[in-house]
Amino acid sequence: MLDNNQLLRFTTAGSVDDGKSTLIGRLLYDSKSIFEDQLEAIESSSKRKGHDGVDLALFTDGLRDEREQGITIDVAYRYFTTPKRKFIIADTPGHIQYTRNMVTGASTANAALILVDARHGVVEQTRRHAFIASLLQIPHIIVCINKMDLVDFKEETYNNVLSQFEEFSSKLLVKDVRFIPMSALLGDNVVNQSENMPWYKGASLLHTLETMHISSDINKVDARFPVQTVLRPQREGFIDYRGYAGRVSSGVFRKGDEVTIMPSGFTSKIKTIDVYDKQIDEAFAPMSVSITLEDDIDVSRGDMLVRSNNKPEASQDIEVMLCWLNNSPSRPRNKYSIFHTTNQQKAMIKEIVYKIDINSLNRKEVQVELKMNEIAKVKLRTTRPLMVDSYRKNRSTGSIILVDDATNETVAAGMIV
Repeated sequence: MLDNNQLLRFTTAGSVDDGKSTLIGRLLYDSKSIFEDQLEAIESSSKRKGHDGVDLALFTDGLRDEREQGITIDVAYRYFTTPKRKFIIADTPGHIQYTRNMVTGASTANAALILVDARHGVVEQTRRHAFIASLLQIPHIIVCINKMDLVDFKEETYNNVLSQFEEFSSKLLVKDVRFIPMSALLGDNVVNQSENMPWYKGASLLHTLETMHISSDINKVDARFPVQTVLRPQREGFIDYRGYAGRVSSGVFRKGDEVTIMPSGFTSKIKTIDVYDKQIDEAFAPMSVSITLEDDIDVSRGDMLVRSNNKPEASQDIEVMLCWLNNSPSRPRNKYSIFHTTNQQKAMIKEIVYKIDINSLNRKEVQVELKMNEIAKVKLRTTRPLMVDSYRKNRSTGSIILVDDATNETVAAGMIV
């Protein structure tokens, strides 16, 4: 039985006019996740434009109007709930110049919906989005083969697109790929099963999203607890209380477990795990808790509690797949602030090993600087050791961001190799 409080985040990607807006509109409309006043506004707007029914794309097109007024929205988020699950949709722009936006929207996603126009098959943009989804280690990819109504719902067309994508994706590190033929415009296989494609025996998109197993997406093996703050209430009943508050990044912590505090290397045992006004026996990702230790050890923000027999690597030299997010290019050997879990310190780009051509996916060697939307493998040097895991092993402790101290802008996001 599924927990209806379980949250699934998914991102949508596709070329222009693949029907992304229509698909999101259909998902919200058929799952009855639209407020009545919203629906009335869209219906009247559709009539003004001369449409017979509701123009589903208008559910997200309001954002484009905002952009035309000079308001920038990098990633549009939509929220909806069904009796089985809660959802957050990150609607990311599909153009090559918005690579950074897709990286931002997809970084926390459990699943990626990649839209393919049934008439055109797998195009360059499809490959680009699949590559970024693979790079970000999104556990589940759903290939939505859309506009099947324009190819007479032919199974042969669906099979052709499927084989095209499988041939390409075999080179990528993707665990779970599913294919759904659909018509977002007519609603086939979006929320309701299609009667026009009896040859397709799989589930509709919504049913797939509702039943997809995501509990195993969180790393439950490597126990990591970055300390966010130290709690010293200094009030009656808590005079000697010293708790280390934060969010469990991965793994499970239990009362009595032996833990090592990094980077100091001191060990102790967990005395209590507190949530609000009660104690619990165990904490697991992504719970926010306060942990007290049996020994009085100097622990502060940026330190990490880990299992003594399972430690992350402590290193000042780290290799990272970096996506450059800023208009200004990177400056060789310039110092940036690096943020990793709750740890903040200084870092510089020592070397750009290679860039990835986002169109051909080939490597380009020997580069001096990174420009906006470029993705590259780089070597970073930090002022003090960071406690890191590879991004593939642990998305939480394997990711970093770089911030320009002069402008306070986030200039890059990276995945530790």
